[in-house]
Amino acid sequence: MRTLATFIGVATLAACPCAGWAQQSAAPANIRSEQSLPSRYPYVVKDVLAFCRPAKGFWVDLGAGKGQVAIPLIEATGNPVVMLDPDREAMAEGLEIAREKKLENRLSAVVGCAEAMPFPDNTVDLVVSRGSIFFWDDPVKGLKEVYRVLRPGGKAYIGGGAGSGYPKWAVEKLIQQRKEKMQGDAADQWIRFVELRRPEQMKRWAKESGLHEFEVMGKGAISCEDERTGQGVWLLLEKKPEDRGDHDS
Repeated sequence: MRTLATFIGVATLAACPCAGWAQQSAAPANIRSEQSLPSRYPYVVKDVLAFCRPAKGFWVDLGAGKGQVAIPLIEATGNPVVMLDPDREAMAEGLEIAREKKLENRLSAVVGCAEAMPFPDNTVDLVVSRGSIFFWDDPVKGLKEVYRVLRPGGKAYIGGGAGSGYPKWAVEKLIQQRKEKMQGDAADQWIRFVELRRPEQMKRWAKESGLHEFEVMGKGAISCEDERTGQGVWLLLEKKPEDRGDHDS
């Protein structure tokens, strides 16, 4: 049986209006030091499945990078996932990883961005996005697009964090390192990094995008006080079954 991945493959949107997306708001240069900690993606995937309980169907990993969320989602559920990201090289690497895991018929890649998602209205069952909203050129427009493509009953889980089951020692080390960096040579970058990840900022983006029913979970980049999500901040939303039109109307 052919999957959605069979038909999409790797597509390029030549007129994508945000070709410089991730490059315009780079993360602090020394953030790579966090890679020495355990991977956060499997824990995030567990939270996605627990909070969204998505219907099998059309799933999108928005700002997918190398498929760090998409591939564990496939492994956990068997459901195909479409990666959407402006970085074709990163997604090509993700596709290669999927081939090595013999998941090539369930993972596909589309070059594009949040502000111009190349999908029809009311078609996507799940949108998950870890870490990318903070780099979108226009988070408000991006959230409008997420809502537009969701089918009635579809859900989205967007934000950043380590996942509620992430080991306590690793969470504490992660937060300690970030607090120290806010006092170091790259303090300005890290302060902005933390400010963008405050729940108040996520609520502001959601309200400005016209979302009426949503939940912001988590306390931010340097907090693990929310037992449901642990460290981080997330926006959880569902498109109501009766809503098939523009949520701004």
